[in-house]
Amino acid sequence: MASASPPSAPAGGASAGSLLRRRKLWVFPAALSGLVALLLSLLYMGGILTPDGSLHRLPVALVDADDGRPLPGERQNLGAQFSSAIVSSSPGDDVRWRRLTRAEAQDQLAAGKVYGALVVPPGFTDSVRALAEGTAEKRPTLTVLTNPGMGSLGSALADQISERAAAEASQELGRRLTESAGGDATPAQRLLLRDPVAVTTEVGHPIGSRSGLGLSAFYYTLLLVLAGFLAGNIIHNGVDTGLGYADSELGPWHSRRPTVPVSRTSTLVVKMGMTAGLTVLTTALIMVATIGILGMDAPHLPLLAVFSYCASLAVGLGVQAINAAFGGIGQLVAMFVFIALALPSSGATVPLEAVPEFYRVLGIFEPMRQLASGVRSILYFDARADAGLARAWVMIAIGVAAALAFGFAMARYYDRKGLHRMVPRPE
Repeated sequence: MASASPPSAPAGGASAGSLLRRRKLWVFPAALSGLVALLLSLLYMGGILTPDGSLHRLPVALVDADDGRPLPGERQNLGAQFSSAIVSSSPGDDVRWRRLTRAEAQDQLAAGKVYGALVVPPGFTDSVRALAEGTAEKRPTLTVLTNPGMGSLGSALADQISERAAAEASQELGRRLTESAGGDATPAQRLLLRDPVAVTTEVGHPIGSRSGLGLSAFYYTLLLVLAGFLAGNIIHNGVDTGLGYADSELGPWHSRRPTVPVSRTSTLVVKMGMTAGLTVLTTALIMVATIGILGMDAPHLPLLAVFSYCASLAVGLGVQAINAAFGGIGQLVAMFVFIALALPSSGATVPLEAVPEFYRVLGIFEPMRQLASGVRSILYFDARADAGLARAWVMIAIGVAAALAFGFAMARYYDRKGLHRMVPRPE
């Protein structure tokens, strides 16, 4: 019985085997895909592996509310001494202690300007004095205030720094108290005096229970960026297909529409106009899904809707401008600009103060950093301008203006040079 022979190549066509043996066919895809994989790995993993080791002046509030009189022979009360010891013992490059009043600290927590706070309470010196004299009813206590709106990792880092600083200062205070007590203290008192200060943790600025522990702002921003990026590329490809400058393939079905003679500038106008229109649909559906269906905590809905549209539109217009300038590799360039470089420098999951300097520099201008700050302000910080919303609006305006200027400048340049688009034709 004769075995079935494999299907033959079309007349005049090359077989798959012969094509796979062509080394030149492998070179460009291998080089580009390998480079992309390498760069993405370095960018993403390089920003998250060592947040503790990359700390650079993480802002944390330090509140000294102690109003007790100094101990005998001392010029300052223990709250002032304790605060000075905490500041001097902390590595200057790791944390930036902001010495504030309780009201100032609460305001900066509510504005997202500090990741947490360490509070020395009123009567701290008196409570330590009572402990040393054996008349204390409770142990002196410091309070660490967290700020979950700054992200779970950022808040946790501030909490860790505050607790470690408080523990070190408590041990130093305990050494002094133990020496002062001498042989008069009982063994139980000595044990208590060695580490006299307790630390409690409280939420300094609460956020909603359906906020993903402070991560909803990041994922919502990511949705806006992805929607703008993907819709921009879909519109780019769809318009090219509809105008006859690209083939349409769906499985085995192939079609080619008649070419519409049009300049590059007019084509870009069409793509950007469609981007502006369809962004209304994409942002509306994002809000329906995240807020209407999933119940994400979202105050200031009208403001969030307008901001979401403008943010996603800025990304979409940027994608169209890059595609108009770079052509076939434009989608790859846009991917690096809006996603690959933007995610690790957004400061929304890992604080910029806890990433290497390269990412902190990127965060100055990368779009996701600006958009995440604006969304975070609206969702967690009562839409305060000084919580990042004002800067976000300014950067959106700059982004839109830059996209329009760059995109149309390149399209008109190509048109003036007579670099018209070629119609795809088979050999």
